[in-house]
Amino acid sequence: MTSRPSLGPQLGAEFVGSLLLATIVVGSGIAAQQLSPTDIGLQLTENAAATALGLFVITLMLGPVSGAHINPVVSLVDAAFGALPWRTAAAYLPAQVTGCIAGAVLANVMFGGRPVSFSTQHRITGPHFVAEIVATAGLVLIIFALARTGRTAYVPAAVGAYIGAAYIFTSSTSFANPAITIGRMFSDTFAGIAPSSAPGFIAAQLIGGGIGFALVRWFYPDLGRAEASAAVLPHQGTVEGDRQRSLQ
Repeated sequence: MTSRPSLGPQLGAEFVGSLLLATIVVGSGIAAQQLSPTDIGLQLTENAAATALGLFVITLMLGPVSGAHINPVVSLVDAAFGALPWRTAAAYLPAQVTGCIAGAVLANVMFGGRPVSFSTQHRITGPHFVAEIVATAGLVLIIFALARTGRTAYVPAAVGAYIGAAYIFTSSTSFANPAITIGRMFSDTFAGIAPSSAPGFIAAQLIGGGIGFALVRWFYPDLGRAEASAAVLPHQGTVEGDRQRSLQ
């Protein structure tokens, strides 16, 4: 068994992963607007496809370092299961948020926009609030269910597929991530969200995370604490034979 990565590389991985995620989400949204200026449905499809593929790649690349949470809800639920120390989860959160902000700024710059242009897209409504609860609960359930049943290798593909689908089947287009919600405030483009709408989205995501946590505990009540981890990929540097015993 190799040693677990230190906190520095883990935080770096969460920052870089979050930066890449926001760059993909915002950048593909800007590109979709430019490529399909009159077809909103096609814009959403292009944005969803890029995000799904990007999540898959980011997870594979950074999972062995930090678990590739790139989402405060995933980190908090992982800590609630006892697999991630609360101090580490608390350190992950600012890395995830600042990474997503930096990624949105980078996307703006790459497409010739102002580095920071606060979004004017007001998104929060009752249906959108419900949609974010559904999107986040489903995401948590998928990740932790696969982790608790020894199928961690499928998580990158499953997460990418779910988020790509949820772009279409939820009215909110499935942010499902408080960090990316904050990051998307910094781009007044197709993927943006007005600052006034962000608190409602984040509240719904936290509720969804709690529901997802409860569902995992309900569906898989007999698994031990070590098996409860929601690591997207193991980040303790364990060999294959240890993965089901120490997924996070």
